[in-house]
Amino acid sequence: MYEVGDVIFYGNTGVCQIQDITVPNIAGVDKSQLYYVLRPFFQSETIYSPVNTKVFMRPVISVQEAHRLIDMIPTIQAQVVCDSKARQCAEHYQSMIHTHDCEDLIELTMSIYAKKQQMEQQRKKFGAVDEWFMKRAEELLFGELSIVLGISKDDIPEYIAARVRLIQDQQKEKSL
Repeated sequence: MYEVGDVIFYGNTGVCQIQDITVPNIAGVDKSQLYYVLRPFFQSETIYSPVNTKVFMRPVISVQEAHRLIDMIPTIQAQVVCDSKARQCAEHYQSMIHTHDCEDLIELTMSIYAKKQQMEQQRKKFGAVDEWFMKRAEELLFGELSIVLGISKDDIPEYIAARVRLIQDQQKEKSL
């Protein structure tokens, strides 16, 4: 069981802080069980979730894990996974998002971005499904990295790019 003040990754909402653990005085709520009162960091609503919910919850990653994930980005070979049927792509993208794993979100984002570049080179339109899932994966990933690293969510892409450039520069120096 989590404690009041814990920061967690909650279902498809993303990063939330546990504000309270209580039996809420709300009509229709099961008064025989405790609920987490969650405050999402990037949304305005309050979420009441039974302590024994089946909704996915996990602690947020550590700062060290965030840096490890960012540092591995140059080694990821982004490959276009889906290239035609929107429904199959959506199912694949959804399955990657539902792992709630930051590494999967990075790979998914990079894969869709590679597809976007491929489509642009072919002068084809980038699909709305691809765009939606890329933004969703970035939103979840950047939200968690933002809270863990103490950086504005809007600044995360530049932080990642700067850290990746630094790693690449260090690798170049070692090879000289």
